[in-house]
Amino acid sequence: MAKRLFDVAVSVLALLLLALPMLAIAAWIRLDSPGPVFFRQQRVGRHGVPFAIHKFRTMRADAGGLPLTVGADARITRAGRWLRRTRLDELPQLLDVLAGHMSLVGPRPEVPRYVALYPPALRDRALAVRPGITDPASLEHLDEAALLAAAADPEREYVERILPRKVALAAAYAERATLASDLAVLARTARALWQRARP
Repeated sequence: MAKRLFDVAVSVLALLLLALPMLAIAAWIRLDSPGPVFFRQQRVGRHGVPFAIHKFRTMRADAGGLPLTVGADARITRAGRWLRRTRLDELPQLLDVLAGHMSLVGPRPEVPRYVALYPPALRDRALAVRPGITDPASLEHLDEAALLAAAADPEREYVERILPRKVALAAAYAERATLASDLAVLARTARALWQRARP
C-alpha cells in the first residue's frame, strides 16, 4: 500500500511539474517527423497481464522490424535520439503508473515475444510485481543498444545473454524490494541520466 501511495503521489507531482516540458517535447516530435506524438505497444505486466505502455515516439511512424534498438538505429528520428539518450521518452509512463499498470520502480515490462522465453523457474517471480519505469536491470544495461550493435546477431545476443540477466535481476528485485531500496534506485537513475544529458 505504501509503495502504491508513493507511486501515485510522485506521479501526480511529476506530471504537474513537467506538464510544460512534456508539451514542448510533444510539439518537437510533431515538427520533427510525421506521425503521432505517442508510441503505444503491448507489454506484459504484473502476473502476465498485458497492457499498453506509453512513450514519446522516437522512431519513424512507419518503422517496423525487431522490438530492439541496435546502435545508431536508422529508424530513430532526430528528436528521438536525444529523447532516448536522456530517457525523456519514458515520461508518458507516469500516466501508466497512475492507471495502476506500472510503478515508478520495478522490472521493465517486456514484449510478449521475449516474455515467452523467460526461464520457467524465474518467470512467476519476475512478473510478481508491477513493472516499472526504472529498475536495477535498466541501470546495468544503459548502453544496451551499443552492446547489441557489436553483436553479429543482435536478437540472439539479447535472448541468450542480456535477457536472462534481466530476468534474474527482476526476480531478485521482486523478492527483496522495499520503499527504501526503490528510493535508492530512483536516486541512482537520476544521477545516471543527469550524467548522460550533460554534453
